[in-house]
Amino acid sequence: MTNYTGDYALGPEEIKQLVIQALDSDKAEDIEVIPLPAQTSIADYMVVASGRSTRQVVALAEKLKIRLNLEGIQDVKIEGTEQGDWVIVDAGDIIIHLFRPEVREYYGIEKMWRLNQPIEFQDSFIQ
Repeated sequence: MTNYTGDYALGPEEIKQLVIQALDSDKAEDIEVIPLPAQTSIADYMVVASGRSTRQVVALAEKLKIRLNLEGIQDVKIEGTEQGDWVIVDAGDIIIHLFRPEVREYYGIEKMWRLNQPIEFQDSFIQ
């Protein structure tokens, strides 16, 4: 479900893994992945993570863009670096939201996007 016409060497799953590894190595906190195909065609995955400060949030986004560029994904767009409270990185198949913790809690974006996710029951609930 790529938003862009360019052909990438990496598929959505590989880009997702690259994003997760990059954010983890740069000390992002509370990294969550939300699959999107059942809800929208804008992307395959949404990744949500927190940085401890506006400086870290902006740095996470900028370093992520560089890493994606090195993998051949050249049309990465970033919004929100002026404020640094909530930065969005659009990598085509993957949309990344980076927040300061209190801003993330206020907006609750994961809750909104998980509302339409199928509920998985544990065996103990099924009689």
